[in-house]
Amino acid sequence: MKTEILLLLICLGAVTALTRKQEAAEQSRRRVASATTPKKQEPEEEYEDDEELVDQCPEPNGYFPDAEQCDKYYDCRDGKITDKLCPDGLVFNDFSPQHEKCDLPFGIDCTKRSKLQKPQPSPHCPRMHGYFAHEDPRNCNTFYYCVEGKFNMITCPEGLVFSEKTGICNWPDEAQKKGCGSRELFNFTCPKVNESVAATHPRYPDTEDCQYFYVCVNGEIPRRSGCKLGQAFDERSGKCDWARKIPECKDWYKDQLTDEELDALENPPPKLKSTSGPSRRKSSRPTV
Repeated sequence: MKTEILLLLICLGAVTALTRKQEAAEQSRRRVASATTPKKQEPEEEYEDDEELVDQCPEPNGYFPDAEQCDKYYDCRDGKITDKLCPDGLVFNDFSPQHEKCDLPFGIDCTKRSKLQKPQPSPHCPRMHGYFAHEDPRNCNTFYYCVEGKFNMITCPEGLVFSEKTGICNWPDEAQKKGCGSRELFNFTCPKVNESVAATHPRYPDTEDCQYFYVCVNGEIPRRSGCKLGQAFDERSGKCDWARKIPECKDWYKDQLTDEELDALENPPPKLKSTSGPSRRKSSRPTV
């Protein structure tokens, strides 16, 4: 019996020693792996707020752009340099060292100094200042004008879309906004024509709206345009005319304007000519 107990204790001791040896080996392996595995680098910040100040002015006096950050610039006075920052959403316009001017980014080349300060967003305004597209990418003609973080919603004229590249309303083919091209917006395709007709940029009526028509640029790219109030597009002449003169559009404004209002549009009162003759006021200049 004593012999069996002794053998059991010896076996347990051997197992314990083996387990401890395996644990020590595993810990050693982990330490080696940790030392040889490269640490994950933290992503660089996209925005710059605390750039190191340059140590000298390019010229004793003037305003000079930062080399990397487009909305940062330097004010030099008698060789003393002060770093400055444009309001959020504006960038420094470096057209002249004599002028301190922050402007909207459209038309200012920031390709070589593309960094910007951290944005200060508010409802509908990704930055405090600027023109910004509607949050819904399917809304092509609405955008926001933001000043001091407060927005004003603006709608483009019929047939135009907001261009994020220029900050203005433009033709769909020029704005090149994804999902807002001519094919997506208009239920119209330019008919195939020969080169001589295509060169005239032919016009075609909007079959769903008498006031509007399509201009096919070079016979291929449709642009939707319109006539002024009270008029309609005449397919025969290719021009706008009073709707009541065009048989297929004579009743187009029936539910929008009264006959009296249409008469006033078609026959506006003549402009009154000035009835005053030459001034009879005596000159106050003394005669010699």
